[in-house]
Amino acid sequence: MFQNPEIALEMLPGVEKLDWQGLHPNYKRRLLVQHTLVVLVVGIVVTAAIVILNIPVLIDPIFWVALLISAILLLVWPFISIPRRGYVVRDKDILFRSGVVWRSITAIPFNRIQHVETSSTPLDRKFEIATLQLFTAGGSGGDLKIDGLGISVAERMRIFILERVKSSIENT
Repeated sequence: MFQNPEIALEMLPGVEKLDWQGLHPNYKRRLLVQHTLVVLVVGIVVTAAIVILNIPVLIDPIFWVALLISAILLLVWPFISIPRRGYVVRDKDILFRSGVVWRSITAIPFNRIQHVETSSTPLDRKFEIATLQLFTAGGSGGDLKIDGLGISVAERMRIFILERVKSSIENT
């Protein structure tokens, strides 16, 4: 007979007691380089538009203030967001936390994972980091992507997760 007994709230494990692993230290520098390149490209495009289209330099002070604030936020953001991201690999699942204003913790059970891959862009390889992506059954809403892992850590996690997925398939 099917039974589904209640569990007292105080018996539930707390996520704050977990040993959260941070992302690779190079990830902050990698994002800083990427954001600096974006700021430079936007600056060059705006300057070229002013010169080519013969727009008066002092169009609107609000535009320049907004552009400056956006550039500063883009360059400071990695120092704010990266310390608030982390992951925990447990026996039956993986947890990932993220967010500065809107925080979230995503748990992906290994028995829901169908595919695992690591990837890295040329900029990622320059900073010796990679992305681990988990694809789950039931659509893209349950997928998980962890950027900023060390290359060897991402590969070890990929192999570990694949072994867990294989063992969960064999046990069913």
